[in-house]
Amino acid sequence: MTSITTTETIAFELINNAAQDSDSTKKIPGPGTSNFDAAADAIIAESRIADAAVPEGGYGWVVIAACSVLCFWFVGTSYAWGVIQAALVKENVSTPASLSFVGSLTAACISFLALANARLMRKIGGRNTALAGVMFLGTGGILSGFTTKNIGGLFFTTRVLMGTGCSLQFIVVSTMPAQYFNKKRGLANGIVFGGGGIGGTVISFAMDGLIQKLGPEWSFRIIGLVTLATGLPAAWLIKERAPITSTTLIEWSLFKNMGFTVLFLAGAIATFPLFVPPFFLPLYAASLGLSASAGAGLVAGFNFSSAVGRLCCGLLSDSIGPVNTLLLSLIMSSLSMLVLWPVSNSLGPLILFVIINGAANGGFFSTMPTVVGGVFGSRRVGVALGMIVSGWAGGYLMGSPIAGYLLTAYGGEHSTLKAYHPAIFYAGSMAAGAAMLVGVVKMMLNKSPLKKL
Repeated sequence: MTSITTTETIAFELINNAAQDSDSTKKIPGPGTSNFDAAADAIIAESRIADAAVPEGGYGWVVIAACSVLCFWFVGTSYAWGVIQAALVKENVSTPASLSFVGSLTAACISFLALANARLMRKIGGRNTALAGVMFLGTGGILSGFTTKNIGGLFFTTRVLMGTGCSLQFIVVSTMPAQYFNKKRGLANGIVFGGGGIGGTVISFAMDGLIQKLGPEWSFRIIGLVTLATGLPAAWLIKERAPITSTTLIEWSLFKNMGFTVLFLAGAIATFPLFVPPFFLPLYAASLGLSASAGAGLVAGFNFSSAVGRLCCGLLSDSIGPVNTLLLSLIMSSLSMLVLWPVSNSLGPLILFVIINGAANGGFFSTMPTVVGGVFGSRRVGVALGMIVSGWAGGYLMGSPIAGYLLTAYGGEHSTLKAYHPAIFYAGSMAAGAAMLVGVVKMMLNKSPLKKL
């Protein structure tokens, strides 16, 4: 009875204080000076109460494991696209630029459909949304096996159907951890998105073996069937601890907060270079005279490093703060592409690049949901994250194709290693720009460089 009374008292005080103060210059938990109204302040107050009541475990670990399995497939298949792309280039299906555009469209669907999917999840629940996502992803993979000779068919089956499946699952796995974890939220997100890195590792090796033995057609079909067989049971285990009651599709008042706007721009820029390394590593390895299996191995190594980075960055988020962790991951990503990749003219330096960049790449995905939930309130994480992810559409859709066009303009994939440098420097510069913007967000929150944020 005492604990219930205490919780009710705290809730009343927080929400009452928020409702009483409608001053447009009121400081709230979040970057900089806010223009939020009283209702928005109340959301953050409610988020604090909800966070204080989470079980920090229990059935939450089952949900986290299920979400990790979903990430295994929808992230893993996206990051293993470079293996399929290299095989299709070898069969003269299309150019690297066009095929990387096909690969980018899957990730772009996550952005294009983010807000709609957030609303859909509020209506039908996380479990049904996840089940639908697995069905789209698995069925799209199976149908892709019938379109490997037709670039138009690949756009529809591989990217539209599978992309829709990825987007549905992404919104579920990004929001569920906040319902069960607060202090361990960074670790929970790290475990969830770490499954994607493991998936990319396993699927890269599996696709390479299947392509060599059965061809791209059956590689798609088998991956699609196994996705359905393992993903549907995992999706069924997902359950909300509390109903998702928000009815807002877009909370425009968030853009009145300078910190949210800068973070929105940082995410939009950061997504341009994210898929460049995994999509182009097999082609880069071939230019070094390495085999297709070595290229697939590098993609697998990249994804394994990504898995480790996602988990480690999740732990770091709980210890040094999610904003600091996000900044660190973007700095590592930028330096690895600007300094290390251009001089990776043999297998040794290339492996080092794969390890560093893969870990930094994974850290971005596992940290962003923790940043959004921690700074802007766990009760609005679905809406706020949906808005931020919508801003990733340009980078997801055009990031890798731009690199492909630069590669073609400077000699193509069969030219010298210098032909890759413009694409590499473009990707590294975009990561550096995103790091600078996250640094601005950090300064808005607190000017002390050692402050946990």
